[in-house]
Amino acid sequence: MSNSVRILSATDVKQALPMADAIEGMKAAYKQLSVGEANVPLRGRVNTPAGVTLVMPAYLEQSDDLGVKIVSVFPDNPSRGLPTIHAMVLALDPETGQVLAMMEGGSLTAIRTGAGAGAGTDILARPDAKSVAIIGSGVQARTQLEAVCTVRQIEKVWVYSPTKTNAEKFAAEMAGQGPIPQDIVVTDASTDAIKDAHIICAATTSKTPVFDGTQVKLGTHINGVGSFTPEMIELDETTVKQSLIVMDSKEAVLEEAGEIITLLEQGIIDESHLHAELGEIIAGSKSGRVDDQQITFFKSVGVAVQDAISASIALKNAEAHNLGTVVEL
Repeated sequence: MSNSVRILSATDVKQALPMADAIEGMKAAYKQLSVGEANVPLRGRVNTPAGVTLVMPAYLEQSDDLGVKIVSVFPDNPSRGLPTIHAMVLALDPETGQVLAMMEGGSLTAIRTGAGAGAGTDILARPDAKSVAIIGSGVQARTQLEAVCTVRQIEKVWVYSPTKTNAEKFAAEMAGQGPIPQDIVVTDASTDAIKDAHIICAATTSKTPVFDGTQVKLGTHINGVGSFTPEMIELDETTVKQSLIVMDSKEAVLEEAGEIITLLEQGIIDESHLHAELGEIIAGSKSGRVDDQQITFFKSVGVAVQDAISASIALKNAEAHNLGTVVEL
């Protein structure tokens, strides 16, 4: 038996991991995580004087997916003409441990994070939701929008970014792409973006709240995917207190989600305010939205099961459509 590896570039990954497939994959991954059918060791961390390299392995028992993501964050890279973050994902054979594929990790991470919010939106947002506000205009904002438009019939989009030219570029690039409507409006303030939105997606690395929770309409669903360290806070106290909070992983959120950790430490909320993991709702052990007036908040910091299942889906599609380059080792 030959020892060959399929190499998938960022372009290959985007073809091999369609958003609709990725969203269904996230539901399966979250369910397995919440019912104890996933083996997810603590993230490995190696520091060097120039940066940090993280190793994130996961195995999903029910879907039989085994994968490892390696992410390096080196802050001075832009001065060398390189991206700050490099990432690679390996898909392994769960029977033999053989590496089957190696794929560019930045594109996979962006799609899987968007798909995670797509899964949260599909489970929690009102079925009749037709409008979305996007706060942020980076790579993640793009996949957030695609994911939400994949699970709901979105007719109107508002986008806000502190740098208006970035928001204008986002609107020009995204309008009419796939399920995304043509009607994307750039706003001068985040309040103008969110005040009439049925769904709000926050995808920033902000350390201060990015919108005013008093302006959120009843019945809105919120995705918060930008903050992933205790120092980052995208949503204000009002938003967190008035929302039904659903998480990708409670353990990870308690370690990494700044807006939750801060309020817990200050005694403003306690752990009973953290309603459920999304996988528990998918599995049927916890309730989701109970009425059209409820404000729901899906908090995702990212978990390795998302990468493992995404790599598996991408590999299957790549094999079916002969994507990438097969290398004999």
